[in-house]
Amino acid sequence: MKAVALFISLLITVAATAQQKTYCNPINLDYGYTPIPNFSEWGRHRATADPVVVNYKGDYYLFSTNQWGYWWSNDMLNWKFVSRKFLRPWNEGYDELCAPAVGIIGDTMIVFGSTYTRQFTIWMSTNPKANEWKPLVDSFDIGGWDPSFFTDDDGRLYMYNGSSNKFPMYGVELNRTNMQPIGTRKEMYVLEPWRFGWQRFGEHMDNTFLDPFIEGSHMTKYNGKYYLQYGAPGTEFSGYADGLLVGTSPLGPFEPQSDPLSIKLGGYVRGAGHGATFKDNFGNYWHISTTVVSVKNTFERRLGIWPTGFDKDGTMFCNTTFGDYPHYIPAAGINGNEYGKDGKSPYFTGWMLLNYNKPVQVSSTLGGYVANHAVDEITKTYWSAVTGNKGEWIQTDLGNLSTVNAIQINYADQDVEQDRLGKRTDQYHQYKLYYSLDGKKWNVLVDKSQNNTDVSHEYVELNKPVEARYIKLENIHMPTGKFAISGLRVFGNGNGAKPGKVDGFIVLRTEKDKRSAFIKWRPVDNAFAYNIYYGTHPDKLYTSIMVHANNEYWMKAMDSQKNYYYCIESVNENGVSERSKVIKVE
Repeated sequence: MKAVALFISLLITVAATAQQKTYCNPINLDYGYTPIPNFSEWGRHRATADPVVVNYKGDYYLFSTNQWGYWWSNDMLNWKFVSRKFLRPWNEGYDELCAPAVGIIGDTMIVFGSTYTRQFTIWMSTNPKANEWKPLVDSFDIGGWDPSFFTDDDGRLYMYNGSSNKFPMYGVELNRTNMQPIGTRKEMYVLEPWRFGWQRFGEHMDNTFLDPFIEGSHMTKYNGKYYLQYGAPGTEFSGYADGLLVGTSPLGPFEPQSDPLSIKLGGYVRGAGHGATFKDNFGNYWHISTTVVSVKNTFERRLGIWPTGFDKDGTMFCNTTFGDYPHYIPAAGINGNEYGKDGKSPYFTGWMLLNYNKPVQVSSTLGGYVANHAVDEITKTYWSAVTGNKGEWIQTDLGNLSTVNAIQINYADQDVEQDRLGKRTDQYHQYKLYYSLDGKKWNVLVDKSQNNTDVSHEYVELNKPVEARYIKLENIHMPTGKFAISGLRVFGNGNGAKPGKVDGFIVLRTEKDKRSAFIKWRPVDNAFAYNIYYGTHPDKLYTSIMVHANNEYWMKAMDSQKNYYYCIESVNENGVSERSKVIKVE
């Protein structure tokens, strides 16, 4: 009977999730637990940051901070972990790769971790999938924190590095044989928060107690131009972003762009800094970056991947609009450099969030970790059951009969217990998802009661959409701690009317500080969120902010020396409204 039950369980799961073609941020990785003992008074927590992805021999390789290994994928959806510690006994500093640099020289991948010492090995491999590595250079002479490698079309190799709120980002050419510097390093860029509002330190961009940090360099070359990216102003803030410098040579001079390449100030996933740009197997660009949690500890972070491209004028953009909603993975026939008629990325599925702040029922509640925290679109809040036992559950009401295409389960770390810190490859989540028309009769939607993998940000795309009003998540097994959910997010279509167009949209720029503006609009009755689009050209509104449950916003991210253009749209579970007329703000 047990074998029959297992077979039925597998059939249900395969039927529900076969041929998955979409993903949802934060990406679903088996994030390790922070390897730094006693780093948080709030307990153990998952964390990684500072990612870089390279496309090597048709596979995607992902390295990030303190994971005791790396991942690879052939589709940018299913990531396989390769366990490896790159440090040697004489290496000093962190106990594993921190903010690593990954480069390609010919047919060889090279990896180097952040260090201020001169005793860090640069590793090389022609078969990283099999975990075959050897030293390229035993002790890299010049070192560097937050480094990155760039190989130009002529084969010349460069390294960029810098992580400081005092010193600039640097660049230097390297001899690709012995990794010795060619000439002296050059200053690439120093932050200008007096001009660029988004570079100001603090959650509210107010430079309250520290100067902003520049970090996380990465170079991309496109049509003869060099696009140097950098992270700022601080990894713990919603405004963590990757800025952009454009030049005609790898070591500059560079012209800073007014707005960041990647930024995500609103929504469930926030922050899009210290990342890297890479090309998929179909010739399109993507940007992976660090996103913010910062609840258990300042450095509690996750990763997000965003569609990226270049317009006909060579302007580089990164589309984070609806960036935490389901998107298609790379596929033939999609041109990443094109926007649709509605201004959305061609990778956006159009599946909307169905259960924002809708009624929730739960099996139990631990203290102030109340049920509605699981549907409030705030990563920092979460619901927790009293235990992590089998049978604890959470149920969300979609409000009316809706078409469900996908579900994301974001687990939270509540009372996590680990006998050791760092990467765990022996832990797993198990659960069942049910759907119902009336909240009384339930049908199994997804059965992962036999799952043996760690799915901290589980995302399930249904092979065939279902009509449902209620979705229930039942715990079978937690790897550690309580059954806690920071986001049970249901995507599809609410089968109702799209929200109305926004009226009364005004942007009042501050006279004494042109970096800031007060934005206000009339609320739309059937909308739960709004996307504010802005940029320094009326036809290039590539940056947006999602605002939930409010009809005003204090904007602080502008270039004080440029005119701006703005428009807005409303959002609900059925779709998106027509955009308002673009207005100029001087």
